[in-house]
Amino acid sequence: MKALTWQGPENVTVEEVPDPRIEQSTDAIIRVTSTAICGSDLHLYGVLAPYLKSGDVLGHEAMGVVEEVGPETGDLKVGDRVVVPFNVSCGHCWMCTRGLQSQCETTQVTDQGKGAALFGYTSLYGSVPGGQAEYLRVPQAQYGPIRVPEDGPDERYLYLSDILPTAWQAARYADVTEGSTLLVIGLGPVGQMTVRSARKMGAERVLAADLVPERLAMAASHGAETIDLRSVDDLPGMVRELTQGRGVDGAVDAVGMEAHGNPVAEQVIKLVGRAPKPLARKAIETMGIDRLAALYASMDSVRRGGTVSLSGVYGGTADPMPLMDMFDKQLTLRMGQANVRRWSGELLDILRKDESAFDVEAFATHHLPLREAPEGYKMFQEKADGCIKVVLKPEHAGAA
Repeated sequence: MKALTWQGPENVTVEEVPDPRIEQSTDAIIRVTSTAICGSDLHLYGVLAPYLKSGDVLGHEAMGVVEEVGPETGDLKVGDRVVVPFNVSCGHCWMCTRGLQSQCETTQVTDQGKGAALFGYTSLYGSVPGGQAEYLRVPQAQYGPIRVPEDGPDERYLYLSDILPTAWQAARYADVTEGSTLLVIGLGPVGQMTVRSARKMGAERVLAADLVPERLAMAASHGAETIDLRSVDDLPGMVRELTQGRGVDGAVDAVGMEAHGNPVAEQVIKLVGRAPKPLARKAIETMGIDRLAALYASMDSVRRGGTVSLSGVYGGTADPMPLMDMFDKQLTLRMGQANVRRWSGELLDILRKDESAFDVEAFATHHLPLREAPEGYKMFQEKADGCIKVVLKPEHAGAA
């Protein structure tokens, strides 16, 4: 089959790789009909390169049709249309039964000290081949795959794989309630869906900050009050000015390690990503290497007693934190990979009842065949041509 593979920093190619096969009794094989490029895929371009090897299949946002099932996959059957959550979870361990599927004890990558295995996301998370491919092996298929209706375009459901539950959790973790105020920093795919999720939850005001015109326009079209970071030197000051000096009830950092605002840290990240792997891993595991501008701005923008929700990915182990200010402001800080199956039921119910929910079908700005995935990565990374979200179509999939 054809699949998008990592070959080195900022170098991905579509290659012919072996077809996946049933390896465990709880495996299923799906024929991928749609798959997408996620903002966190871009981290594999840079700082997380030391944990990849040439030929690794990338991608963790996929859906398709079940082609084959193992003997212990429950009532999943050939022909089912499914979305595949980006984290691999069993549904029956202590963590899963408490809504912490991203910490699944059955698939935890214990040799790396990490949580549940992830599709297409480095040796840190199990080196599970990803979904930017024609076919995908799905472990723990008795629980993970989300069965969706046969009707409707793929993009009505595709984002249940990651960005929609990630955004929904980000808003929940920020304690969004009816009448509350929220700041979203970073208006990539997750930030955009966080704006829409917060509005769906009843937030009275959603402030949204970015520096890309197309992103700002998209957020504004869904009810956000946008802040153009190209013209604002002091984001927290602006937020306080807009909230009678108090700050917002909650803030979501939807950027992570690649935030703008610290050119020195930017160069450190680039150097680490290109260093020999043992040296690079040591730097990641012992140094504070991330650009923390978005996180610090989130903490400074919330009111006293407010909540900061962190959905952006960070890679450094020893990043400095302003603990005195956090303690003084009595902040709550929540973070982590999305527990996809915790939220998938209510989100699927919303999507089934309201075809226009979250405006998902019009969300992708670019659609490309899988063979053009490398160009899609480059365009997405450079934010070229107004690119906000790229959906890839394996050529065997037709126009599902």
